[in-house]
Amino acid sequence: MRVYQLATAAILVAALGAACSGGSGEPSATSGGGAASGGPVTLTYWTWVPNMDKIVSVWNQAHPDIQVTVSKQAGGDDAAAKFLTAARAGNPPDLVQAEYQMLPSFVAAGAVADIKAETAKARGEFGEGVWGLVTLGTEAVYAVPQDSGPMMLYYRRDLFDKYGIEVPKTWDEYAEAARAVRRKDPKVFLGTFSSKDPGWFAGLAQQAGAQWWSIDGDAWKVAVDDEATRKVASYWGGLVKEGVIDDTPYFTPEWNKALNDGRLLTWPSAVWGPGVLSSNAPKAKGKWAVAPLPQWNAGENHSGFWGGSSTAVAAKSAARAAAATFATWLNTDPQALGLLIEEGAVYPASTKGAALMTEAPGYFSNQPDFWKQAAAIGATARGFTFGPDVNVTYNAYRDAFDKAVADRSDFTAAVRTMQDTTVADMRKTGFTLAQ
Repeated sequence: MRVYQLATAAILVAALGAACSGGSGEPSATSGGGAASGGPVTLTYWTWVPNMDKIVSVWNQAHPDIQVTVSKQAGGDDAAAKFLTAARAGNPPDLVQAEYQMLPSFVAAGAVADIKAETAKARGEFGEGVWGLVTLGTEAVYAVPQDSGPMMLYYRRDLFDKYGIEVPKTWDEYAEAARAVRRKDPKVFLGTFSSKDPGWFAGLAQQAGAQWWSIDGDAWKVAVDDEATRKVASYWGGLVKEGVIDDTPYFTPEWNKALNDGRLLTWPSAVWGPGVLSSNAPKAKGKWAVAPLPQWNAGENHSGFWGGSSTAVAAKSAARAAAATFATWLNTDPQALGLLIEEGAVYPASTKGAALMTEAPGYFSNQPDFWKQAAAIGATARGFTFGPDVNVTYNAYRDAFDKAVADRSDFTAAVRTMQDTTVADMRKTGFTLAQ
């Protein structure tokens, strides 16, 4: 049985790197070529960020000794599976774009390097919450944060005025507003619960203080059904059962139409929301606004993350230091950050990068302080550690909550199903679990 001990992951990764380079720092046949012959170090970077080749060309012109070649990927689960396959075959790229929820899977497979020493200067560029996404709660650093998805509340300002609704500051106020809207217009909902979007639910659980995975010595601790998550599930389940919140999943034609027709007044979502709204609800341009997520207790100021990715260095890269240097430049250098914003349409995880965004998205021209608000909200996002089988947990969410929504049954039971499914899968796979 394979037993993975996270506390020794840095040693494991270092050993893999040494084996790959023969312990001499010379490039292997798989990556990081050029150094042995006296030529420039050549690195390959797998990413799905638009126009990354234009951004990389700026680096290449300024760094003739380290040349980076971009290989455009499709993104999502397929990209993660492709990277793991390449890593197991011994020919991964030197650098890979890694979604935060997939990074633990890469670590568990020994596919990415601990680059703590090479990225020490980058630490001060990022907030605690986003930095925790690349450390997995350990002393190691497995990637450099690139973009993040802090969550906020999108709401129809014009329709709030029409129905006499105040922007809710707490989730209790949100529930009361949902009831008020239904009383005033039975065709309209304040919001909807999406059983198809586990990343959304995970972000709301983060805001409430959830920690689904953590490290306990040499083992994983799984707490998907912790008190914070049960609280979130019970809250939304109650609203759905009461009939004051819709249950139409996000990103469906029905959801799009409700947004566009003004029959959905809010969307608790992430900073990338303007692109979705502009495509799916074009008639409402200039009518939406943003505010912090409602809080569980008055006076608190917390958010969570939905989405985002990082730049990781492959454990088998023979040019680890060069790759880490590029990853740091890409995600902390002011020029690079400006290019990520302009060419890549990225919301940078770096606090310095977020400050560069000053002009509001066209869809939110009515809210000129959009990015200032987003930056302030992003600073409140709580840290979170994803686990090595997050896809199993996410699939369990979809199955369990689909059934709970259809049956109008206990949402906390669906959370327990997520917990049990996750634990069973990790045991089957051979992970050490804390009791």
